[in-house]
Amino acid sequence: MKTAKTALMLLACTAGCGGAIVSWPAINAFTGAAHAQSAAPASGQTRPPANVRVASVTNAPLPFITEAVGTVQPIASVAIRSRIDAQIETILVADGAAVKAGDTLVKLDSRQVEAQIKQAEATLAKDKTVLEQAERDVARYSELVSKQTGTQVNLDNARTAAAAARAAIMGDEAQIENLKVQLSWYTIKAPIPGRVSTFSQKAGNIIRSGDGTATGTLTTIVQTTPIYVSFSVPQRLLSDLRDAITRPDSEITVTPQGSARSAKGRISVIDNAIDSATGTITVRATFDNPDEVLWAGQLCSVRITLRVDPNVVSIPREAVQSGQTGNYAYIVEDGVARVRQIELGRFQEGRVIVTSGLKGGETVVTDGALGLTNGARVDTRTAEGKKGNS
Repeated sequence: MKTAKTALMLLACTAGCGGAIVSWPAINAFTGAAHAQSAAPASGQTRPPANVRVASVTNAPLPFITEAVGTVQPIASVAIRSRIDAQIETILVADGAAVKAGDTLVKLDSRQVEAQIKQAEATLAKDKTVLEQAERDVARYSELVSKQTGTQVNLDNARTAAAAARAAIMGDEAQIENLKVQLSWYTIKAPIPGRVSTFSQKAGNIIRSGDGTATGTLTTIVQTTPIYVSFSVPQRLLSDLRDAITRPDSEITVTPQGSARSAKGRISVIDNAIDSATGTITVRATFDNPDEVLWAGQLCSVRITLRVDPNVVSIPREAVQSGQTGNYAYIVEDGVARVRQIELGRFQEGRVIVTSGLKGGETVVTDGALGLTNGARVDTRTAEGKKGNS
């Protein structure tokens, strides 16, 4: 720069002192050449290696996972109502208690039907006595007719009376059976295992059949073990879902919102139609739920492992670059970055499957690729910060 300034001063002086006339373009050309000479790098200097982060190309099993939001739904829910009008005598379980199928929930006042049963049993005993008398008459008249000392009319009347007595006994037995069925209605039992809600009525209240929810429904039992989780997935996964039902490596993991606990289950039901408005299909998974981690009505994060694909070549998503010729990645070989064209499959767990272009074991650039060119020297470091060989 000092040489250029000196030359400019000399030229200006020469022009002003009557010497030869020098044009300004010539001055500019001279000074530009001098500046370029001073800015040129010293011979033998090369560009320093680029500092990049790298990761390995893996060839290993990779699960096919999709995620959704689901709702916990009971497999069965039963509203407990009374079939007769009666007074509540005793409630034998607490509000919200867990019950088994067949457990007695409520006892109603059954004294009236018990008295009716006793009355019907007395009528039955009476009709059996009548039958015994009629059968004795039949036997006696049969003997008399056989000896020709009695009339056929008396024998026929005796047989008719015996038949009528038998019919009366059958009616009595049917009446008793009917009353015993009604008596069973006074003891309300749990038809399914599950957990009861709060009871709408307490002991001493009158419960009536056919009433609305206010007085007709005593409680509701919701089955909790096992239990469903219902969710929707895109219709493009339908074939994979159908295969996953029978695959041993498929699994559903759900985590209720606000909970750190998870539960594992399996796909059990796929809806019989796709929702044309949303392009999704509803799926239900079954969970044993022994600890009642899942509660009816909960929202859950659903993680669906449809299968585990073996020998899958994959790279971190950050290693994928896009250009005019398609997707590519920088491969580091002997401290030099090389461009490698690749074809991609699905994205999974922060990695992308490479269907063509890589075979596993290579080293790809995951950070710093924007400043690279094919053949550039690099200084590598791993994701953990460890430096590699350049």
